[in-house]
Amino acid sequence: MTTLCQQAFDKYYRLMKKIAIPFLISLVSCTNPPAKQYGFLTTLGQDTISLENITREGNTLTSDEVDRFPRVRIRHTVVNLDDNGSIRHLEMNIYTPSEPAGQRQRTVVADIANHTVHLSKTDSTGTVKRDFPAGSSPVVAHVQQMYSMYELYFVAALKQAGASKTGAGTPIELRQFYIDREFDRFPLGHATVKAIDSSKMEVTHDWLSGTGEATMDSGTNMISYSGDRTTYKVRVKRLATPPEIKDVADRFEAKEKKDGAANELSAQDSTRGQIGQSLLTVYYGRPLLRGRTLLGDVIPYDRVWRTGANAATHFRTSAPLKIGGLQVPAGTYTLFTAPHTTGVDLIVNKQTGKWGTEYNGALNLGKVTMVSEVASPSVERFTISVIPVDTRHGKLVLEWGTFRWIAPIEVE
Repeated sequence: MTTLCQQAFDKYYRLMKKIAIPFLISLVSCTNPPAKQYGFLTTLGQDTISLENITREGNTLTSDEVDRFPRVRIRHTVVNLDDNGSIRHLEMNIYTPSEPAGQRQRTVVADIANHTVHLSKTDSTGTVKRDFPAGSSPVVAHVQQMYSMYELYFVAALKQAGASKTGAGTPIELRQFYIDREFDRFPLGHATVKAIDSSKMEVTHDWLSGTGEATMDSGTNMISYSGDRTTYKVRVKRLATPPEIKDVADRFEAKEKKDGAANELSAQDSTRGQIGQSLLTVYYGRPLLRGRTLLGDVIPYDRVWRTGANAATHFRTSAPLKIGGLQVPAGTYTLFTAPHTTGVDLIVNKQTGKWGTEYNGALNLGKVTMVSEVASPSVERFTISVIPVDTRHGKLVLEWGTFRWIAPIEVE
C-alpha cells in the first residue's frame, strides 16, 4: 500500500471510530436502561422493622436488607426475573445472629424452570433440597418484611394483567415460595393481587391475615405499602436515596443481644382448661387490634378465617365431648371460624399441622353456630379461653375488639 493510500485509510479508520463507538454505546444504553437505586423503610408505630437498599438493573434486582420479625436477619439477595415478572433465579445469603452457631449463616437458592420451583437451603448442618410444581402462574418469593419482594408481586401481576388484557379488579393468581427457616415444612403458597385503579393495588396471600394495600406510580414502582387492613399494621415508604444498612444492622444486633428479640406482631400462645376429667388445650396466634376494623375488613364476612394469626389454631381434648352439640372424639383438631353479618360458625376440622390458611372443607368434622355477644371493654389482643362452668359443662370463648363468640362445651 502506498503512503498516500495508507494515510487515506488511517484517516477513514479514525473517522469511523469517532462515529461507530458513540453509536454502539448509545445502542447498548438503549438496550440496558440505567440502574435504579432506591430503598424501603418499614415501620410499626415508631419502631423500624426493616430497612432495605435496592439496585434494579433490567431484570436483575440486588438487595441488602435488615429486618427484625422478631429475630434480626441480615440479607444479601440477587434475583433474576423473567420478562413476565416471575422469578427465574434467586440467591439469598442470610445471617441470623440469634440462631445456634452452626445455623447463623444460611444460603437459599431457588431456580424456577418448566413450571417447577427447585429450592435448596444450606447451612453448616447440610443442604435440604425440595421441588414444588408451580403451574403456569408467575412465581414470587415471600419474606415477611422485605418489601422489594412485595414490589415484585405487584410488578408480576401488572405484567400478567397486561399480557392477558384483563381490567382493573381482576384477580391475578401468583405462587409463592418461602425463604426463612420457620417455613421449611410448608409447600408453595398462593397469593392474589388486584389492581383497584391506576395507582392502587391489593394483595392477599397464605401468610397474610387481611388485605395489604400498595400505592404504585405510573410505572411499576411501589411508592408505599400499608398493612392497616392486616394483622401486621406496618407502614412502608419508598426512599429515593438508598440507605446505609450496616449501621442499622449493627444496632439491631446489639439491641437483640442485650434485650432479646423484638416483640412478635402476632405472638403464639396457648390456653388450657379442665372440665371434669377432660383436659382441653388450644394453641393459637394472638394478633393485636391496633385500632382497626375487624369484622368485614381484617376478618372478611362469608370467608373461612384461621381464628388467630400465622399457624393454624389447634384444639386438643383428652376425652370425648360436645362443642355446641357437635360430637368431638378425643384428639387434636384445627379450629376455623366463618363470620357472617347474621352470626358466626365454628368449624372443627380433622386436618392438623398445617398453616393457618390451608383449609380443606372435605376434612371438616362439623360446624356449629356460636353465640355472638359484644365485648366491653374492647379486647386489644385476640384471646381464646376455655372456661369451666361445672364438672360437665364449660365454654369456649373467642374475644377480639368488640366481638365475643361463645360455644358451649359438654363433657360426656
